[in-house]
Amino acid sequence: MTGVTPLLAAEGIDFAYGRGRPVLRDVSLSLAPGESLGLVGESGAGKTSLLRLLLGLQSPTGGRVLFDGTPLDRRSGAEMRRFRRAVQPVYQDPFSSLDPRMTVGESIAEPLRSLRVTTDRAGRAARVAELLAAVDLPADAATRYPDAFSGGQRQRIAIARALAPRPRLILADEPVSALDTSVRMHVIELFQRLSREQGIGMLLVSHDLTIVSALCARMAVLESGRIVEEGPTARLLSEPEHPYTRRLLASVPRLPRPAGR
Repeated sequence: MTGVTPLLAAEGIDFAYGRGRPVLRDVSLSLAPGESLGLVGESGAGKTSLLRLLLGLQSPTGGRVLFDGTPLDRRSGAEMRRFRRAVQPVYQDPFSSLDPRMTVGESIAEPLRSLRVTTDRAGRAARVAELLAAVDLPADAATRYPDAFSGGQRQRIAIARALAPRPRLILADEPVSALDTSVRMHVIELFQRLSREQGIGMLLVSHDLTIVSALCARMAVLESGRIVEEGPTARLLSEPEHPYTRRLLASVPRLPRPAGR
């Protein structure tokens, strides 16, 4: 997408925890508006650390994160509110991502209040009802608590919460790995529908190439804190160039047709 300003980008990112060994080294990647990118690698490759930097939860020790072409300034409350309206996370564990003391409706509405998207109660209630319908949950779910729902339903609630401020991009960290196999495809289909109908971009962090092939047209491979290969998912799955990518592929018995094919 030459000429299009990336919505979110990392430029030459280095990162280490304290004085420890670097976790990320010279990592660069970008997402155009509406694009879906899969970030894959084994446990310990640095995927979650990179995600935290891209979410503005920590600052890189070198390089920079850009939002809409401008370096992200974590010290600016107004800028971070604008950023969090546009970029929302979905985490791995649906059991820990929701406050058990809040009703589902309160949890979904919380970003609308904290990010100053909707100030009136009626407006928040209407948005909650709209979001519950979007993730195929009944309207009365708003009055119930998270422990009344299954793992797959809780992940749908977490997705509804992420969608509340009408983001342009979702950063998803292993969003289906904690779910039963029978539930995973329902959540994957939900992500596919949101991308198709609402044009929301996605950075999907995963060790599972099957999930990435279903959701992402482009893929980046992270090994020991470095991007070793990047390109269209279809090409990387059919003609991987780097030995590490080949090893990842060899661990997957059979892959479905990649997204966009």
